[in-house]
Amino acid sequence: MNAVHPSPDQWARDLELITTAAIAAGEKAMTYFRRDPDVQWKNGGRSPVSEADYAANDILKERLLTARPNYGWLSEETDDDEARLGCETVFVVDPIDGTRAFIAGKDVWCVSVAVVHRGRPVAGVLFAPALDELFQAREGGPAVKNAVEIVVRAPPAGETLKIALAEDTIVRLEGGYRTGVSRISHVPSLAYRIAMIADGRIDGTVVKTNSHDWDLAAADLILSRAGGTLASLDGEPLSYNRPNVRHTVLCAAANPLLPALVAAAQGLEGH
Repeated sequence: MNAVHPSPDQWARDLELITTAAIAAGEKAMTYFRRDPDVQWKNGGRSPVSEADYAANDILKERLLTARPNYGWLSEETDDDEARLGCETVFVVDPIDGTRAFIAGKDVWCVSVAVVHRGRPVAGVLFAPALDELFQAREGGPAVKNAVEIVVRAPPAGETLKIALAEDTIVRLEGGYRTGVSRISHVPSLAYRIAMIADGRIDGTVVKTNSHDWDLAAADLILSRAGGTLASLDGEPLSYNRPNVRHTVLCAAANPLLPALVAAAQGLEGH
């Protein structure tokens, strides 16, 4: 096991490190954006991956593991190495979250990088270079977007809530809750969708089963430091760097809004 004994400013230093690396990876990805990058298909032909994903991944892995060789590594674009399970502290990376949008030339994709310590994120960055947006957070500090502190929205009682959901998901929410919801159309990047809650643009989302650690860890921390929570249907926070990196149905919202959303989403388990 890697012995990491963080000092009070360790996560601040890690945040600086992953921010620099994420920006470099995003800038590299932009050299492929809207330039018809080569695309392969993985997971039985269900998931695209572009040469930009691999190029960004290479930059992140080289920079981060050179700086922190005792940290573990978990990335969507690297074969999983179970050695990470013996590490207290792990980099959790999605070189391009929203690859389909990236390939289609749409702006909503981001580089997602988190430092996870003992199962929870302690530093996180989302860099959306096509939008010129940088989200950052660390344990004990604020969530910021382009260096300005962000907080979740606190809608007045009775106001219609803006919830990002697929059409086939909203119809399965509990009926009474559904009547007070305005559906926000599809956001290609799951991490960015959660960040939209953190900066107050939307009020919540429901994440279908089968999301992964790398989709969630950085956005989870950013939302938490902005006054929200990403939770499973039992209301519990997520745990990362487990043997199984997939997750069941999840809900994300500002803290006062989360219990009602979790209750309304109970019927989604198994879908």
